Amino acid sequence: MSSNSIVEKYLRTDKLPHIWCPGCGNGIVINSLIRAIDNAGLKQEKTVVISGIGCSGRASGYLKFCAFQPVHGRVLAYATGIKLFKPELHVICIMGDGDCASIGGNHLIHAARRNIGVTAVVLNNSNYGMTGGQYSPTTPEGARTRTSPYGHIEPPFDICELAKTSGATYVARSHTYKPRILTKYFQKALTHDGFALVEAMCDCPTLYGRLNKKGAGKEMLMKQKDRAISLEKAKNMSSEELEDKFMVGEFVNKIKPEYTNQYTKMIEKVKLEAD
Repeated sequence: MSSNSIVEKYLRTDKLPHIWCPGCGNGIVINSLIRAIDNAGLKQEKTVVISGIGCSGRASGYLKFCAFQPVHGRVLAYATGIKLFKPELHVICIMGDGDCASIGGNHLIHAARRNIGVTAVVLNNSNYGMTGGQYSPTTPEGARTRTSPYGHIEPPFDICELAKTSGATYVARSHTYKPRILTKYFQKALTHDGFALVEAMCDCPTLYGRLNKKGAGKEMLMKQKDRAISLEKAKNMSSEELEDKFMVGEFVNKIKPEYTNQYTKMIEKVKLEAD
């Protein structure tokens, strides 16, 4: 399908132009996501998109699906309810790093632990961009933000490792310099039977980039290319060599019973025993 056809099919063009800043990586991520949806052949009437609060939160409003925007941090909680009520639906959760790993961190852990069949798309720009540029759970040590003007002192979360350790059955990470790789990972996540998380490393040039003197959107995009290290290559690198780098690739891809399938079987079993 051509680029224009994809835009017309999946985006609410009457809601454009979008609110994202010049150089923001969110548009690239959403572009990759709708291409993956099209490649996977998902039916729009059978797909629900839920997004949280923050810069990424507007994504559900631009996408031409049944969409929902709950309160901050509760995307996966609402997604769990929707998937349990209508297991046949494809449920896509779009979250920022703060929305997902801070106030929503507990929901992430338990959605992964249950292996419920929803797709989590995490846009990681290392700060709370919409509300002023405060530090988030993924802000690197030493980085400057509105709430760490002298340098951030807390160690950051590795969202992929958190999801992997919690029990997610598909986990991958890429970045906006390589949108085709993002599309590939999104497509795998969308067709995976279980909890799937794809982290998209993206940029916030207006706040994070400016405060850390990383240049405009183009310069930040090029730096992503330099910072990204494949999982295979990272195995032979020291911790010093990996400093200021992030690993990309598929962290987990395994088969395990999906939660709503197990729940449905339990209900059927109880009904048979009751009869």
